[in-house]
Amino acid sequence: MILQQPLTDNLELLARQVVEGFILGLHKSPFHGFSVEFAEHRLYNQGDPLRHIDWRVYGRTDKLFIKRFEEETNLRCCLVLDTSSSMQFPKDTKKINKLQFSCVAAASLLQLLKRQLDAGSLALFDDKVNYLSECRSSPSHFRMLMNELQRTLNLSTENKVTNAAGALHLVAEQMHKRSLIIIFSDMMDDADNIEDVFAALQHLRYNKHEVILFHVMDGAMEMDFEFENRPYEFVDMESGERIKLQPQQIKEQYISKMRHFQEMVENRCHQYQIDRVAVDLSKPVEEVLHAFLIKRNKLM
Repeated sequence: MILQQPLTDNLELLARQVVEGFILGLHKSPFHGFSVEFAEHRLYNQGDPLRHIDWRVYGRTDKLFIKRFEEETNLRCCLVLDTSSSMQFPKDTKKINKLQFSCVAAASLLQLLKRQLDAGSLALFDDKVNYLSECRSSPSHFRMLMNELQRTLNLSTENKVTNAAGALHLVAEQMHKRSLIIIFSDMMDDADNIEDVFAALQHLRYNKHEVILFHVMDGAMEMDFEFENRPYEFVDMESGERIKLQPQQIKEQYISKMRHFQEMVENRCHQYQIDRVAVDLSKPVEEVLHAFLIKRNKLM
């Protein structure tokens, strides 16, 4: 599903539609190895009690599945969202911005976690951590997280800078070891702080967490600098700094530097064994779910 404005007021309903369409697509695709019947069963492992085998499912599929119980949790997952002002780009009411895309993607991941009986947690940060929940798997907990994302969906702030390093250090310490940490950010931290961000990512890995970084960008405007050849006033959404120029004056240099930045982030993430996934706002949100399932199936 490619998201378009205006977004529905019911984020949970939208997320459920995204997930149901995604799962239907998996059933019709070559990816039959993905676990998509989450809520009730898991594959039989040698040594599991035979009394828990679902023989009806065996009769239909010729495969052994174990009935799952409400208290059984396979995975702990923390969704970490950058809510700084740069995530509210583009400021065009006809387009979805980076924060809105991230909220819908995170809500869809919560739907998947809920179906899998996995435990979920949510962290929201800009220059400080504004929200950090416990990691639980109860339906009431997921409703609470969904309500928090709903409140964040149309957040509008000015000059809120990013302190990703501080947020990630806190998450590294607060989350149970060997959790899956999923980060949504445009990585638009101050250039002087970027090494601190990578140190925080290292901290996550040192504490045995698995990490996926969804690097959210508006590909046309932020990567390819596709602006009309006329004068613009560009505004730094975090610092408020302004500059007037014609895009063609700096387009080539801008694209080169942005690609260098992307490659640097990719290389550092590879160095620390972090899965970095470049996310373009023009692409379907299902790409996030697909990357998550690939990672989850590797972990299980």
